[in-house]
Amino acid sequence: MEEIRVSIVTPEGLIFDEEVKSATLPGEAGEFGVQYAHSDLMSLLKSGVIEIVKKNNEKEYVAIDWGYAKVDGKSVDILANGAVALGEGSIAESLQKAKEMLKSASSDEAMLSSALYKIDSIARR
Repeated sequence: MEEIRVSIVTPEGLIFDEEVKSATLPGEAGEFGVQYAHSDLMSLLKSGVIEIVKKNNEKEYVAIDWGYAKVDGKSVDILANGAVALGEGSIAESLQKAKEMLKSASSDEAMLSSALYKIDSIARR
């Protein structure tokens, strides 16, 4: 299986840049997954959690407040206004930062509940 390069950049710098199996993004019209050879597209991203499946099948999660994604067959470039990598440093601290960022970024209660549920599910693993 071919890999696709996923890079996530915020105004503070690079959060993630790696060749992976797939990624699931919180698009404005709903979540969508991308893999190698995906059709080209640009999408507005809403507040939520990006799920990244690495080459070794481990999953990594990054919470974002909003941003844009540019997808082509070989890469996904994500520009996010704010992002928190879940699992780096203190897990409890990362989860709390992600929750605070999401709460301040959106007034959409359904989206917020979904994103917070996903973060809580990650924390229970």
